[in-house]
Amino acid sequence: MPPEAVPDGRTAQRRRLVRFAWLSVATAVATMLIKVVAYLVSNSVGLLSDALESGVNLVASLGAVIAMTVAARPADEGHEYGHAKAEYFSSMAEGLMIMVAAATIAWAAIDRLLHPVALEALGLGIVVSLVASAINLTVALVLLRVGRRDRSIALEADGKHLMTDVWTTGGVVTGVALVALTGWDWLDPVIALAVAANIVAAGLRLVARSGSGLMDAALPAAQRSEIDRVLQRHTSPETMFHGVRTRASGHRAFMSVHVLVPGAWSVQRSHDFVERVEADLRAAVDDLTVDTHVEPLEDPRSFADQGLDRSDQ
Repeated sequence: MPPEAVPDGRTAQRRRLVRFAWLSVATAVATMLIKVVAYLVSNSVGLLSDALESGVNLVASLGAVIAMTVAARPADEGHEYGHAKAEYFSSMAEGLMIMVAAATIAWAAIDRLLHPVALEALGLGIVVSLVASAINLTVALVLLRVGRRDRSIALEADGKHLMTDVWTTGGVVTGVALVALTGWDWLDPVIALAVAANIVAAGLRLVARSGSGLMDAALPAAQRSEIDRVLQRHTSPETMFHGVRTRASGHRAFMSVHVLVPGAWSVQRSHDFVERVEADLRAAVDDLTVDTHVEPLEDPRSFADQGLDRSDQ
């Protein structure tokens, strides 16, 4: 059966999610300006690294807006399976930009280690950074909740990026506070280097997850278990299933399956059975497109195509 188009209501829902991406843009602008102020008053390379990461957040958030706008488009003649994979490009770009930010932070930290500079007004710098961190934390929790609920990898990536920013700020503030207490200025760039390493790890995780999606990775184990449960419920001495294949595409899920029924069944009876199975599968897995292939149970050739690629048989 051909892939069905995304319902208008679902398309409208995906478009509404773009508003959360704009919230991330506004947050990035606000926190970047706040952190620049913190750096200017303290001259801390750690706080500068924090401000640079917020700049990356801004660019990444703008990319997420574009990607989510494209992903919300319904299927068309040029993209018959929809545009949901656009979110993977946004997440991939965000992961790469995170690592660029980390390299910039590391460069500034190494330069500060080689050419130490006394820090100033550390108390004010810390307070200003904590205000920015509180804003990031609030918005990150919102984006993560919505992204997971609506299976938007772009929003989830934005939320994780902002959460990384929160941890970054926490590390930087800790370093700056230690400098204020001990007078050891070298702690500032050392903390900045640790922050850079943490950012690289977050970027690598985003790139790996996005690459997996672009490579048509199978659905998560939980969703595959739901599919198997539905097929098992419809399995009987007269009906069998094999050749199940799944893939994730952004918020959408796709699967194909071979349905074996008695050869004596009429086309109508086979069709009615497949319709019931597909309805149960779509009820079990949100945004699932099901592609079925009906075969006669008595024909030995029906069992010669159980592998993942029929051309190998």
